[in-house]
Amino acid sequence: MMNRVVLVGRLTKDPELRYTPSGVAIATFTLAVNRTFTNQQGEREADFINCVIWRKPAENVANFLKKGSLAGVDGRIQTRSYEGQDGKRVYVTEVLAESVQFLEPRNAGGDRGGYSQGGQEGSSFGQRNQNQNQNQRNEGFTRVDEDPFANDGQPIDISDDDLPF
Repeated sequence: MMNRVVLVGRLTKDPELRYTPSGVAIATFTLAVNRTFTNQQGEREADFINCVIWRKPAENVANFLKKGSLAGVDGRIQTRSYEGQDGKRVYVTEVLAESVQFLEPRNAGGDRGGYSQGGQEGSSFGQRNQNQNQNQRNEGFTRVDEDPFANDGQPIDISDDDLPF
């Protein structure tokens, strides 16, 4: 059986950080994820997905992400239930994040990280020397909106020797 979720979206509000009675950190946040299609009015709708992350990565999420931050979440769906104040059973479905990627650079609107935070105990994601890796991370990559094959409308000159087949 498989239970895997991968999401990319923006936080709808600042993450909420709490601690269990035994001192374990837990952060909750909601991710707005755009749908791939538009409605009848031509507007793009979004799904608002509740996410949870535990331990040290939860503290990092709370410290480095804020409302509007772009984040990637890798985790699994979890359903739980509890008894509400009115005595009725309440069911909650949420994503239990195992890893959260901070997808914006630190200088893009605050002190955000551009590294990942693993959700597993003992994980060392994001604990590396960030200053050293910041420059290496962007080498050899182009911006998403730049077309590497655009040549101002001119044909691209590729010889048969350059083709892999």
